[in-house]
Amino acid sequence: MRNEITISELAKLMNVSVHQIRYFEEKGVLQPAYTGENQYRMYSMDQVYQLAHILLLRKLEVPVQSINECMSYSPKQHRGLLENSLEGIEQELVRLQELRQFIRKMLEEQQSYSTSPETFQIKKCKATSLMQVMKLDSHRKLSAALLAEQAAGIPDLFESDIYYVLEESGAVTLCLEQPDAGGVILPDGEYLTLQCVAREEELEQWISQLLVHAAAQAIPLAGPLVVIERSYLSLFVQGKLHYELRACIGPAAPVEGRGSV
Repeated sequence: MRNEITISELAKLMNVSVHQIRYFEEKGVLQPAYTGENQYRMYSMDQVYQLAHILLLRKLEVPVQSINECMSYSPKQHRGLLENSLEGIEQELVRLQELRQFIRKMLEEQQSYSTSPETFQIKKCKATSLMQVMKLDSHRKLSAALLAEQAAGIPDLFESDIYYVLEESGAVTLCLEQPDAGGVILPDGEYLTLQCVAREEELEQWISQLLVHAAAQAIPLAGPLVVIERSYLSLFVQGKLHYELRACIGPAAPVEGRGSV
C-alpha cells in the first residue's frame, strides 16, 4: 500500500487547483517527495503540512517569493507576522464599516430625494459644526484649479456633504461638516428646507423659490441661507447635482462658547 499521493489527490485534499501546486513548485516553495518512473509527482505527509503552511502564509498575504524565508522564521517572528496581519485586518474592518455606513447614507438620501422632490419642509436640525475650506466673493467663482489649491489635504471631499454658506454681501463660504471644528456653527433649531436636483446654473432659481415661499408663508428667516451639495448622489442623475437648501427660522440663538451664523 502506497503512502504518497499524486498531485491531483493533493489538490483535492487541500482544496486547491493542480495549477496552483505547480505554480508553487515553479517558484521553488514546494517540491514533491519524488517523481515516479511514470513521471507522476508524489507527495508525502511532509508536503501536505508544507502546503498547509504555504496556504496559510498566502492567506496572510505573504508574497510567494517571501515564503521560503518565512518557513525558517522563529516563533517570535511568526508571532510578529500574525500580529501585523491582525492589525491590517482591523484597519480593513474599519474601512469596510465606514464604506457600509456611506453606502447606507447614499441609499437613504437618494430615497429621500425620490419621495420628497422639490417639496418645502420645516425640519428640526441639530447644531452643526463646520470647518471652513475657502471663501469666495462675488467676483471669485469656484473652479477646479481653486479647489485643488485650497482643498489640498482634505480627504474624500466629494464623499462629504459640502456646505455653501451664502452671505448678504454675496460672499460664499465653502465648508465641510466636522465635529468641534471651531469654525462656522449652524445653530440648533427649525429650518425651512427644499431638496432639489439641478444643474449648478439653475441653483439661483431654487434659492429664489425658497425665499419667495418664505415671504408668502410669512416665515421669518434668520442668518444666512445654506446650500448643501451632495455630489455623491450625482451617480443617480447624470449632469445634475442633489442640493438641499436650508434657512433657519426665527432668531438664531448662539451656540454656547462659539460664534454662530
